[in-house]
Amino acid sequence: MTTTPPLADVPIRSASDLTDRWALLLDPPVFGARSLWLTWFGADGRMLPMVVPVEELPLVPEPAMLMGLREICSSVIEDQLGGHGHLAMALCRPGTPVITEDDDEWAEELRSALDEGRIDGTWSLHLAAGGGVVPLVEAPPWV
Repeated sequence: MTTTPPLADVPIRSASDLTDRWALLLDPPVFGARSLWLTWFGADGRMLPMVVPVEELPLVPEPAMLMGLREICSSVIEDQLGGHGHLAMALCRPGTPVITEDDDEWAEELRSALDEGRIDGTWSLHLAAGGGVVPLVEAPPWV
């Protein structure tokens, strides 16, 4: 008998693997409201067995929410992954999977908030909408 390992035990080895993982996690990637989904990966490419949705997001990010997000995500990387991990996020919204100005603003605001903190260079962002998942901020090269 062949068994399939849990999804968290299957390591991510490339940016396209991460896009595929989000498509699998968010199947089907169709949303009625804006949300941000978070998960974390260790240096070995294995996902922590948790995916956290943040619901009721505004059209554009608010500074207080971004600072709180940075603190929570930094804690998970430090406490659960020994300081060496990757924060993967998916911005989910209604509409088509075409990147909009609002999506770009989310990417830029996240870049500003996260790159100034302890998450510098260890995060990525995908857009999930209208049945598709596309990268907004590419993941760094995987080990």
